[in-house]
Amino acid sequence: MTNPFFNLNYEPALESLGNEFFDRVQPAKFSQHILRFRNDKLLPILGLDPATLTNPHFIDFGSRFGGNQSCLALRYHGYQFGQYNPYLGDGRGFLYGQIRGIDGQLYDFGTKGSGQTPHSQSRDGRLTLKGGVREVLAAEALHDAGVKTSRCLSLIETEAFTRDGETVRGAVMVRLSRSHLRFGTFERLEYYDRPDLIKQLLDHVIQYYYPRLWQQPDSYIHFYNELVQRIAKLVAQWMAVGFCHGVLNTDNMSITGESFDYGPYAFIDTYNPAFTAATFDRQGRYSYRNQPSVCRWNLGMLQRPLSAVIPVSEMEAALNTFSESYTHYYHQLMLRKLGFFRVAEAKPVRLSFLETEELIDLTLQFLFLTKVNYGKFFSELRQKFAPKWGQDANYILQDLECLVSGEEVAILKRWCWLYHQLLLERSPEEIKIIAQNLQRANPLVVLSKSKIETIWQAINEHDNWQMFVEYLIRLM
Repeated sequence: MTNPFFNLNYEPALESLGNEFFDRVQPAKFSQHILRFRNDKLLPILGLDPATLTNPHFIDFGSRFGGNQSCLALRYHGYQFGQYNPYLGDGRGFLYGQIRGIDGQLYDFGTKGSGQTPHSQSRDGRLTLKGGVREVLAAEALHDAGVKTSRCLSLIETEAFTRDGETVRGAVMVRLSRSHLRFGTFERLEYYDRPDLIKQLLDHVIQYYYPRLWQQPDSYIHFYNELVQRIAKLVAQWMAVGFCHGVLNTDNMSITGESFDYGPYAFIDTYNPAFTAATFDRQGRYSYRNQPSVCRWNLGMLQRPLSAVIPVSEMEAALNTFSESYTHYYHQLMLRKLGFFRVAEAKPVRLSFLETEELIDLTLQFLFLTKVNYGKFFSELRQKFAPKWGQDANYILQDLECLVSGEEVAILKRWCWLYHQLLLERSPEEIKIIAQNLQRANPLVVLSKSKIETIWQAINEHDNWQMFVEYLIRLM
């Protein structure tokens, strides 16, 4: 039977740019292929019927790398922890084909753990099974929470290998994303003083990923302005769901404003703005609270190569909107987690903008002081919300009162009063909508660090994938 993956209509969009942007590579050959995850939810986007795809189809596509697609290791540089690094590029993966989804958008298949490339340096080009499991969990949890993210199409366990003197289980992953082009793709071209290629790449990006701007007047600055907005919205999504990426180097920033590449990430257990996900981030550059400012800094660095085409003054004007846009998006998302799309929809409107800010600030203060689990707080809010909360503030989160004392009591009571004000004089239909908002915005199962470790322990010690599968089912 012909493999449906190989019958897709591949579009050599990036390949048509020419050899300055990539290296053609051969994937590694593996002696073991065990399918551990197949993302059937993505198949309809590709125009594929899950019922027609067998596990061997996934293996032939996702670890044996059959078909006639070109394997292209992309070239890029980047600022890593603020320092420019010209020795980067796809070191353990490649672009494995581009296709149009049924929505008309171009998508990339990209591999991870598929072997060495010219950019591997001294690295082995491999992916540990644990790293693959963590990426699957992160991508699906973020997608479930409404974050714009790449997702894993398949995860296949390969043979074990040795790293740092330790034998580890190996894997290869295929990721589906809008694009694997990064800020660092442009930065590399500036390093080699190729303004001609910067313009060529920018035209390509706008044509394929910002098509409504293509061939419009001032399309270049409109692109940068929209990218600023996309990144502001993305980082607001991270902050609202309590996600810390861990390594926000410019080579980990997508030119489409999509979240991807999950290494030492973490979902915060308690609200601690200084939390860092990477143990090697000793200065806290990529701490949870620094994510908005770091993303803004990365956008500022992107101006350097783009200045070959776009006036810096125009880009600075666009970048100056970042902080306000981020705050706007973050407030919207936090209000939604609290049950409201936006305060302007409250009828009658009983809270001013400043009171709205107070509600969010009090929420964060309360979470910080009490060390109540961040995800669990919103999950509890979702499960315990009741119409009677609009009748009397004393009904709101009654069971939390026994857990707090001192200053925390006053903050909790003020929070309950403000929340009560938003519910006053709501119709039964509006109360239902608030309950629905809480359900959509707040997952019941939180992907905590301990949850990930428990899932991995069962896999690593007993080859027990039940908790992994059950968690994903609850998301999907």
